[in-house]
Amino acid sequence: MDILAAQVGGALKAHGLLLATAESCTGGGVAQAVTSVAGSSSWFDRGFVTYSNPSKQQMLGVSEATLRQYGAVSEAVVREMVAGALQHSGAQVALAVSGIAGPDGGTPGKPVGTVWFAWGVKQGATVARLQHLVGDRDEVRAQSVRIALQGVLDLLGRRTETA
Repeated sequence: MDILAAQVGGALKAHGLLLATAESCTGGGVAQAVTSVAGSSSWFDRGFVTYSNPSKQQMLGVSEATLRQYGAVSEAVVREMVAGALQHSGAQVALAVSGIAGPDGGTPGKPVGTVWFAWGVKQGATVARLQHLVGDRDEVRAQSVRIALQGVLDLLGRRTETA
């Protein structure tokens, strides 16, 4: 994880960009991974841990209507989480993760291991992806952190190609 977080830091630093995280099921795990890299203050602005729906609304501006219509674990919510993280930080890049780590909380439509991710660039596109992860709570959370970090690298790679 340290190597991946350092790669994310190197890519952000190379672009002169700051990262913000908006996390639910990972409980700050992405922010912890990136701040374990020495010098991360030069490319990491802040992390929002918004575990409850009210915190998603208060800290990130996620719409109550969106939460009611789609649920916290949805593409619509992670997209709004990215937008809120960008709006309420000094970062130019943000990621969001919201999912069901288990062992409880799953439904037939959203079983344990269902995790939505989104990555966005200020005044640019936001991409979102659904993953169905397998494992216990710790494994789902660890996989989610890795996917979130890899998504930043992928986003910056696309940015490099189009810049």
